[in-house]
Amino acid sequence: MFQNIGELMLLFSRTVRALPLAWRHRQKVLDQFFEIGNASLLMVCILSFFIGSVIALLTGPVLVVAPVMMSILIAGRVGSAMAAEIGSMRVYQEIDALRTMNINPIHYLVLPRLLSIAVALPLLVIFSILVGWGGGALVSTANMKIGVPFQAFFSNLKEVVGFSDVANGIFKSFVFALMIGVVSCHQGLQTIGGPRGIGRSVTKAVVNCIVLIVILDYFLTRMLL
Repeated sequence: MFQNIGELMLLFSRTVRALPLAWRHRQKVLDQFFEIGNASLLMVCILSFFIGSVIALLTGPVLVVAPVMMSILIAGRVGSAMAAEIGSMRVYQEIDALRTMNINPIHYLVLPRLLSIAVALPLLVIFSILVGWGGGALVSTANMKIGVPFQAFFSNLKEVVGFSDVANGIFKSFVFALMIGVVSCHQGLQTIGGPRGIGRSVTKAVVNCIVLIVILDYFLTRMLL
């Protein structure tokens, strides 16, 4: 476990040092951003709407749930894809071919994915919060047992939710995004054993991301409080 933590920190530090090269790989960054953001938008919208609806019925804060739920969704949807794509390149020796052509795999594969998810996930969380509020307002208006009009719902929301609450949720999602990107890429780079090894890497990447999201959420919540 400690070896994996050390390898993750090393991969993250190497990727951060490669940030000045991001402009050179801007097309790959944009491609990854589209894949992470646009391809996940429909799922985020549906999930957020119904989460907001349930939360309105339970009168709980949507901001507490949004970063964690969206991060878990992205870990399953995008993290698995990152691990599978890089893992297949590792198994079929495409990463070795990159090194042969004097192309750094971290610069070419990890950096665009980490930058893209670090931008896309906070934006998706903001979108999910807005959709969740819309779902909550709709249920509050339509449900006769609650009977809260749209204007009253958002008026009360302003009194309950402050700017710091939104900022904390965005900060959490940014930290989760970096973790998902590093863990998924690292797991892909460590893949061995053919197609079965790719499946193991994808499973480990998703499981590790979900576990770390829950753990990080606890510590981040305590820190921000």
